[in-house]
Amino acid sequence: MTSRHSVGHADSVTTGYEPHSGGAHKTNAGNVQYVSEKGGNDAPPTYQDASGAPIERNSPLGYSVGPLTVTMLNVTMMIGAGIYVTPQSILSGTGSVGVSFIYWTIGYLLCLASGAVYLEFTAYFPSRSGSEVAYLEQAYPRPAWLFPTTFAVQSVILSFGSANATVMANYLWAISGRAATNWQIKGTALACYTLTTLSLIFNTKYSYWFSNAIGLVKVGTLLFIIITGFVILGGDTRVEDPKSHFHDAWSGSSSATAYGFTIALYRVIFSYGGYNNAFNVANEVKNPVKSLRLYATIALTTVYILYMFANVAFFAAVPPEELKESSLTVASLFFSKVFGNSSGIRGLNFLIALSSFGNIIAVQVGLSRRIRECGRQGVLPFTRFWVSTKPFGTPIGPYAVIWGMTALMLLAIPAGDAFTFINDLAIYPRALFDLAMGVGVYIVRWRRRNAPVPLPEPEFKAWHIAIIFNIFVQLYLLIMPWYPPSGGKYGGDVSFWYATYAVTGIAILVACATYYVIWAYALPKWKGYQLRQELIELDNGAQSHQLKKIAHSEVAAWDAVHDVAGRRIDPDRQSSHSQPSVDEILVGTKEAGSGNV
Repeated sequence: MTSRHSVGHADSVTTGYEPHSGGAHKTNAGNVQYVSEKGGNDAPPTYQDASGAPIERNSPLGYSVGPLTVTMLNVTMMIGAGIYVTPQSILSGTGSVGVSFIYWTIGYLLCLASGAVYLEFTAYFPSRSGSEVAYLEQAYPRPAWLFPTTFAVQSVILSFGSANATVMANYLWAISGRAATNWQIKGTALACYTLTTLSLIFNTKYSYWFSNAIGLVKVGTLLFIIITGFVILGGDTRVEDPKSHFHDAWSGSSSATAYGFTIALYRVIFSYGGYNNAFNVANEVKNPVKSLRLYATIALTTVYILYMFANVAFFAAVPPEELKESSLTVASLFFSKVFGNSSGIRGLNFLIALSSFGNIIAVQVGLSRRIRECGRQGVLPFTRFWVSTKPFGTPIGPYAVIWGMTALMLLAIPAGDAFTFINDLAIYPRALFDLAMGVGVYIVRWRRRNAPVPLPEPEFKAWHIAIIFNIFVQLYLLIMPWYPPSGGKYGGDVSFWYATYAVTGIAILVACATYYVIWAYALPKWKGYQLRQELIELDNGAQSHQLKKIAHSEVAAWDAVHDVAGRRIDPDRQSSHSQPSVDEILVGTKEAGSGNV
């Protein structure tokens, strides 16, 4: 920043700054206090609430995320099992080919709108990775640590990738030509997931390269299916009269139910899952706002086009009514219709299995950054376990937890219902947090406007229509799952009660809130201490907050020697009354009932 900025002191506001003098300066500014720090990713300074996880000036995970990796992180995560599994349930839910195409387009528009929300948050906090972790922390800093705790605990509980691992296992067994038992599928899925975890642990840069290579293979696989679809429509294959499947594209839509439409939207969202994956590594991206705005949009639009043409290929090869009734996946039906039972199908099944493998890698990369950022907030026990990048410069702790939770889910849930239930379970809490993010954009805008000193305008601001559209869709996703299917309480898409995933999702959030109340309020009151955050520095420049239990009698002494960001105050600087540098500016926000600065 080249202009002068106002600096908030204990009871006054002054202007200007001096060269770096170390440590943030404490301010009494009501409910919200900001600290500014410039990261090493060529982004403008990040102005954030001082209670948030510290900004790492130099990312211990490096800066290996270039344009290709930004694009492929999203593409690789989006093109996973979804496009090869969900067209069936989307067609069944919407009732017709025409409406199913509309739903794929609605999903694309929703991701654009939601992506705009993510991008505006990134413009406010460009040197913070973890996406939702950082954004919710900053949008809702009070009550202290409530959102960080809730999101952190649910992120750990739901940090499993068993759905795609199960799909990959099914396709690998299809390649073998043998029918697999339930436990054979589970064992294969766990072996696949273990392999992806090991491939990520040893080197961040090479894991990105590997993910990019698989992403290109996944795009190539979809292009092969699309080209095959055009050949089918040309009439030069064994498929009879493929164009007839589109003659009455709206036939059957009148029979669709509210439950069916809701499930169809859930499946579409799952298929686009990953459109925001690159936001998780924002602090590893040079000039993140510009890069993410361009390449994340390119990735989403590319996948949307591929998905639409892939659906054309699927419907050209397989009659819609047959697709609705079959127990096979749409990809298996497509290959059998076009190529029969030839050995070539095994190669195509291998490509889809490889697609699932790449999806698992992309999911783990993004999820590991979110969980690491949760650990850096200090709200999870054993801070160093979550934050450390030793010995390979990778977040081994989060990878280990993700693997453990995946293994647990693979072994606990029947393979037949695993993919569907886990898909729905993950979406319900996510819709709640996405709703909070949509509202949170307006809260952050209001708070920054009402700061007693001007804060810089972000590089990007989302359109109101995009934010509002996102908010209403999230409300729909939270309300409509309770609407029963036409077949009664056991007439859903799993073998048990249709709303089990919604209840389970709410139970997880209640468990998160209960955990928060216990450690943030009940235990401190019972044992006579207060929580204070302390800044700690680990290996490779990694920084984190660690919550300390300070006895009531020692709180005043602790506060006297630590600033609002948890850093120890330099006595020489304190006595000289020097002002903080531009990288450490703290300003207060005037909020209702908080008084003046």
